Amino acid sequence: MTKLRVGVIGLGMGRGHVQNFAKHPKCDVVAISDLSPERLEETGNEHKIEKRYTNAEKMLQNESLDIVSIATPNTLHKPLTLAAFEAGAHVLCEKPMAMNAGEAREMLAASKAANKRLMINFSFRFTPQSWQLKKEVETGILGDIYYARTEWLRRQGLPGFGGWFGQKALSGGGPLIDLGVHRLDLALWLMGHPKPTWVMASTYNAIASKLAAKKGFTFDVEDFATAMVKFENGATLDLAASWASHIKEGERIQTQILGTEGGLIQRNRDEGYEFEAELYFDRNDSHYNMQPHGNPPDATTAMDHFADSIINDVPHIATGEEGLLVMEILDAIYASAEKGEPVRIGT
Repeated sequence: MTKLRVGVIGLGMGRGHVQNFAKHPKCDVVAISDLSPERLEETGNEHKIEKRYTNAEKMLQNESLDIVSIATPNTLHKPLTLAAFEAGAHVLCEKPMAMNAGEAREMLAASKAANKRLMINFSFRFTPQSWQLKKEVETGILGDIYYARTEWLRRQGLPGFGGWFGQKALSGGGPLIDLGVHRLDLALWLMGHPKPTWVMASTYNAIASKLAAKKGFTFDVEDFATAMVKFENGATLDLAASWASHIKEGERIQTQILGTEGGLIQRNRDEGYEFEAELYFDRNDSHYNMQPHGNPPDATTAMDHFADSIINDVPHIATGEEGLLVMEILDAIYASAEKGEPVRIGT
């Protein structure tokens, strides 16, 4: 089979996309785009990519691409995704899917109209521990899931002031849409995507706004968000995300799920980005703790999974529909925080 021709837009987070696609034996990263000539030169030279563009639209027009990977500020996700579909490519888009659910619906509709795939890079699904936990959950080891808590908290891990992360017009929100989106998606995936019915939430800007003001920068998003999500099946999910909060750890990332027959947790080790997982269940009137080890043979990166799904013509996970569900919940969280009252979803 001829190799899939891949183009990557945005070389901040997108540099990892380039690296992973370049490792795939049936993919060829033929073009990259970024506003920074320095990033283009550095990544292009590293991976011997000749086609380099500061204008993403020109790249889409000039190159015949099978896959376009979009890793730009959130405000560009929708227009670039639509342009990539128009150019005849499948799309892997960074999280969050869009600025809001309305944009996500447009992207999903365009995917269907073009008959092209849309996958969202919910990268925390693609860790060995997540892969192992999902397999265990699918055996029914937890029974009926009724509660989950998922969080990504930083003591002070603010993005650089003056950048797009702290500007709502470019990002759509703060740590909820930047960090919380990852843990929300992971929890929903492990829970089996129950249907959400309503949300009660609060957002705060107690620390970052003061720091930004001292430095003369605009910062108009939250630095902490918390929400309770209720589902049609009666389950409850607690979510928290922060760029700045007075906690002991520099970074605390964990997802815990409780069911009628067992429970699980995935958490980061030593305040970093290495993870561990445990499952808890009872057998013969005794308590058991189980810790998975090693890498499952079918563990994969999001880029490998997307490419393999296209090549083998099989469904992929982290679909546009799942991305839309996450955006609907995020929209409801922000709406509830603004109104100070519960907000229903899907009405």
